[in-house]
Amino acid sequence: MKPALGLIEAIGLTSAITALDAASKAADVELIGYEKVIGVGKAVSVTIHLAGDVAAVQAAVEAGVSAAQQIGIVAAHHVIAKPDDELDQLIEIFKNNLKKKPGAKVTEKNQKNQEPKKGNTTKAKNKVNK
Repeated sequence: MKPALGLIEAIGLTSAITALDAASKAADVELIGYEKVIGVGKAVSVTIHLAGDVAAVQAAVEAGVSAAQQIGIVAAHHVIAKPDDELDQLIEIFKNNLKKKPGAKVTEKNQKNQEPKKGNTTKAKNKVNK
């Protein structure tokens, strides 16, 4: 079954995160990407892209829009139930872009490899002791 594509465009990061939180809790959907755009009403908008089966995406978008409207502005939202084959390519591009964005996904393996630099901790200790 082809995944449906859901889009929620919220003004401001807080509204977008609230929409994503509610959408993720409401149904079994996957965040496949997000875009930050300056220009909607001369404000910063964040569009989140969700994928899953049609009913799940519709429920998630409704829940996300409802939650975001309680604290901010939703500029637009839409569900594409049966995207064309060419949109499948776009969905894959969204997924690849999400993987490349810094901070998008931190795994336990990555956290273990990120140890503090010894020189920086020594400087921090010296500043505290002075």
